[in-house]
Amino acid sequence: MVSTQNDPVLAVLSLSGGNDGIHTVIPYANPLYRDFRPSLSVPEDQVLKLNDEVGLNPSMGPLKRFWDEGKLAVFLGIGYPNPSYSHFRSMDIWHTCEPDTIGTEGWLGKVIADLDPNKENVLTGVNFGRGLPRALAKEGVPVASVGNLETYGLLSGIQGDQRNDALDVFGQMYAPAIGTGYAMDYIRSTGIDALKGADILATAPHTYTSNVEYSGTVVGQYMKNIAQTHLAEFGTRVLFTTSPYNGFDTHAAEATAHSALWSDVSDSVETFFADLREHGKAENTLLFLFSEFGRRVFDNGSGTDHGAASVAFAVGETVKGGIYGVYPSMERSDHIEGGNLAPTMDFRQVYATIVEDWFGQDPVPVVGGNFEKIPFL
Repeated sequence: MVSTQNDPVLAVLSLSGGNDGIHTVIPYANPLYRDFRPSLSVPEDQVLKLNDEVGLNPSMGPLKRFWDEGKLAVFLGIGYPNPSYSHFRSMDIWHTCEPDTIGTEGWLGKVIADLDPNKENVLTGVNFGRGLPRALAKEGVPVASVGNLETYGLLSGIQGDQRNDALDVFGQMYAPAIGTGYAMDYIRSTGIDALKGADILATAPHTYTSNVEYSGTVVGQYMKNIAQTHLAEFGTRVLFTTSPYNGFDTHAAEATAHSALWSDVSDSVETFFADLREHGKAENTLLFLFSEFGRRVFDNGSGTDHGAASVAFAVGETVKGGIYGVYPSMERSDHIEGGNLAPTMDFRQVYATIVEDWFGQDPVPVVGGNFEKIPFL
């Protein structure tokens, strides 16, 4: 199906490393918070209060403004049963919705396949960053993965007839392998699609103008790249990026490091939506932020170690702002596996909501079952 200018678009920002949900959405009214985190607790008068119980980290002022506008959904206690404390395994679970087996197909790869079943648009899904996140992976679904949009383009140094000749040569390289097996067929077809996608994406910075200025950080530039691609009207429906590898893995020096991370993310999100609003493209854009797990209830004197339940966010003009879910109990008797918050919301509930209420698809085959939706859209 060919995309139109008003079709819903999803942008995803993965917070790599395991974001400390307790230091992000702070349970400031709970005395156990200060008892368990003597070296990390934020003074109550500095918390950006959302209600009488919880508030945002002081570094998240831009996101608090979205809250004030009713455009920020806060998901409490998000996770999954029998949590893994491995970065790689937990991220795989979030990406594939397969907590009990090793999944090979990403939830967004399935979404992209349904959005463009005839493969009419090689840019239905785009990733900004190194490699291809498993969330976007699915057999037969080409996804362009871009390290830097300003320099992207496998054939960027070749022009005109030479470029077309190069594409023909690439196709001929693999032509003898057609019919010798699915793997070779797939390599040929997706390889050519990648070249086509590179060609198209390379034009985005040249057609982009804006009065907003993004920060020069990795997150800031990736959010700019997402905006450039969206505004170029390539028909891209799913845009994914990841913060610098393991940046949120705050075992040490968390008080300063975590604040700097969220200041960067919050500023970048605000700039991103200011850019979209300037161009009249904010209404059909949803941004989802998540991390592979949270951190332990107790600080370690300088930071926090791998935990279970965390928080996630959705931002957008059409988001029904509010707090969704229940903050996990901080009582010792309710901790799991030696000091972790027990998840109170399954991340697949949020995914199911996005799949059905944002994209209009059947969520069951995407998330692997029936999960109660969260009414934030």
